[in-house]
Amino acid sequence: MMTALLALERGAPERVVTVGRSVLKATGTRIGLKPGEQLTAGDLLAATVVRSANDACRALADDLSSDFVAQMNARAAALGMRDTHFADPCGHDREGQYSTAADLARLAEQAMRHEEYLRLAAVERMSIRTLDGSRTFALRNTNALIGRYPGAIGLKTGYTQGAGNCLVALAERDGVRVLAVLLNSPNRWWNAVGLLNSAFDAK
Repeated sequence: MMTALLALERGAPERVVTVGRSVLKATGTRIGLKPGEQLTAGDLLAATVVRSANDACRALADDLSSDFVAQMNARAAALGMRDTHFADPCGHDREGQYSTAADLARLAEQAMRHEEYLRLAAVERMSIRTLDGSRTFALRNTNALIGRYPGAIGLKTGYTQGAGNCLVALAERDGVRVLAVLLNSPNRWWNAVGLLNSAFDAK
C-alpha cells in the first residue's frame, strides 16, 4: 500500500517506465516482467494493486527513487505510523521491517483518499500491455471478496512466511464504509466476512 500511495502522490501515471534488472530478483506473485520492457507507471500501479505483482512493485519503486525505502519510512513518519518500519518496497520479510494493524489502517485511510486506488482495488479482472504491444498481462484480483461479498471495494492482500495471510478489507453499504485489518489470519476470507458483517449489523 505504501508503494502504491507514493506512486499516486507523485502522479504522472502516463510516464514511461523502463523495467530494470531488479525485477529478476522479485519472488512470490509476479506477472513475468523482463528487463528493458516499457510500461506506463499507471499500468505498473495496476499490477501492484490488483495482482499484488512483486515485479511490477519493484519496477515502480525503482522508477520512483533510488532510495525508495527511505521515502517510505519518511512518509510513514509523516502519517504518524509510529510502530512501522519498512525495509523492502514490496513487503517481503526483511530484518527490521514491521508494522501493526493500527498503522496499516492509518495507511489504508490515506490510500482511500485516492479514487484511482479505490478503482483499481475493486477491479476483478483487467489487462495491461507493454508500450510496444508485444506482451499483454492478464490481471486477476487477489482479493477473494471482490465480486463475492456485497459492497466489497478492496483494499489490499498480502502474504509472507513471517507475516502469514494478511488482508486490509474495505466494504461499503448504504453509505457506510467499514475497514478491517487482519494480520496472520489463516482463514482471512471467512474472518473478514465475519468482521464486516458484525460491523454492518451494528451500524
